[in-house]
Amino acid sequence: MKKIEAPTLEQAYAQAAREFECSVTALQVEIVQFPSKGVLGLFKKSAIIIANLPQSAAPVTEVEPSSSVKEDGISEPVSYEPEELVLGDEFYEQADDFEEERELDDDMYQLSAQECADEVKEQINILFKDICFDINEIDVSVYDDNTLLVEFTGPDAALMIGKEGYRYKALSYMLFNWINAVYGMQLRLEIAEFLKNQEESISRYLINVCEIIDQEGRAQTKVLDGVLVQIALKQLRDRYPDRYVAIRSTRDGGKFIIINSYHEY
Repeated sequence: MKKIEAPTLEQAYAQAAREFECSVTALQVEIVQFPSKGVLGLFKKSAIIIANLPQSAAPVTEVEPSSSVKEDGISEPVSYEPEELVLGDEFYEQADDFEEERELDDDMYQLSAQECADEVKEQINILFKDICFDINEIDVSVYDDNTLLVEFTGPDAALMIGKEGYRYKALSYMLFNWINAVYGMQLRLEIAEFLKNQEESISRYLINVCEIIDQEGRAQTKVLDGVLVQIALKQLRDRYPDRYVAIRSTRDGGKFIIINSYHEY
């Protein structure tokens, strides 16, 4: 009898089969804990099973083909009839669970933008209810047909931005991957007007860049960090819809934006 822990039940069954050197169907399995995705990728639970190989079930070993010898000295292969094995009930039940999970995911994509906002608001407030920062209830609203606006406010909200915005970047990355994967929506994250201030700062910086574009037809920005490059990209594409505007990378991973005519590419 062995206790097996793995990210999914399928992997736990496969690991048990390897350790006992037998087929999955030959095992007696008790499911101690079903796996869970958690919330926003946090609080995940692994699958835990107790696996046992009955005494009557022998480990699976490779059998070299043998032959029987007739009286005339000519050998013929010996055939082996495979043993019929019955799959355990637990395995079928888990297959049903996976099917229900897939059906649930399909339903999520059919929600309206407002329904997505309501559901995200409920779940995100549950996640942050015990946070050490003093913040107000997190507000989630529809920014446009494809984007949700998530707003953090309160006495300690600014502390969630972090030095040079590192907490903001991490939180934005986590929330975007959850919202985009589950609901197919984009994210606009506002924490204590941080995003608003960044947009205003980029707008002031782009004044000179736009003057160069208007005069010479081309330009490039300085290296921009994190959310700034995305803000600048959106503003430049909105202003120059007929030009080629794209992000480029430096050798050390820095990001900047180039603006040029389409016919040059």
